[in-house]
Amino acid sequence: MSISNNSFAAIVAIFSLILLSSMQCHAQLSSTFYDRTCPNAINTIRTSVRQAVSRERRMAASLIRLHFHDCFVQGCDASILLDETPTIVSEKTALPNLGSVRGYGIIEDAKRELEKTCPGVVSCADILAVAARDASTLVGGPSWTVKLGRRDSTTASHTLAETDLPGPFDPLTRLISGFANKGLSTRDMVALSGSHSIGQAQCFLFRDRIYSNESDIDAGFASTRRRQCPQEDQNGNLAPLDLVTPNQLDNNYFKNLRQRKGLLQSDQVLLSGGSTDDIVLEYSNSPRAFASDFAAAMVRMGDISPLTGSNGIIRTVCGAIN
Repeated sequence: MSISNNSFAAIVAIFSLILLSSMQCHAQLSSTFYDRTCPNAINTIRTSVRQAVSRERRMAASLIRLHFHDCFVQGCDASILLDETPTIVSEKTALPNLGSVRGYGIIEDAKRELEKTCPGVVSCADILAVAARDASTLVGGPSWTVKLGRRDSTTASHTLAETDLPGPFDPLTRLISGFANKGLSTRDMVALSGSHSIGQAQCFLFRDRIYSNESDIDAGFASTRRRQCPQEDQNGNLAPLDLVTPNQLDNNYFKNLRQRKGLLQSDQVLLSGGSTDDIVLEYSNSPRAFASDFAAAMVRMGDISPLTGSNGIIRTVCGAIN
């Protein structure tokens, strides 16, 4: 039986679409990814995170931030964990990370335990994603279903870490565009900013704001912050991002903004007469709306450019290429 050129081309096209669809489905992340290959993976990670947060509540904020700083630089691929080598310029030494990003050892601890029972199976990128979720729940924040199946990069990008991560002095337009470039909405950006309900910031990051005498900061709040942050020196002095409930992931961050008590300029700019005002007001009035949107935004952030299928590797040690 003969087949015309047009019919043959149509058959090839259909077969290609079926194959592509199959590949895409195979490459999709799934919450059940390790159910057969490493059924205790989630519990193992949770144990490491619980122990770390019980020793230091601040570590919860650090682990959420670690996942965030990973995903915003070439996707959620654990590139932030790679140490400096002759061929890798580590993201750890980029200005947004240097001296402030923490929790590397917690991820390595979890990986070490996983390698004992499931060697070469669970990626460091997935450990970061699960650890962020567990950190949230341990400080009263929402939970969410973590999709799994990411693989680890063999490269890092110090350059992108310098340019793609949002900064504490960014204006609203830059925050919105920076998140949009990663496929995240303005609402996602505001919800994720609510992670500043926990954690601390270094003096040099908010010094200009508390000494500015501008109308967008409460005078009493600024005065209180100046006690531990002089105009010169002591750059590394820490202050909680939320004075009221510093160890609880809740909507108090947004209530602070209504009182002009955002510690960082990039916090207070969310309620400054711009397009995000209504979202801030909504979250300040509704803990449920914030929790729901924060969880959904964390899931979407975890979907940023993952390596799946045959791309990337599963590192044996998170800080190094196998």
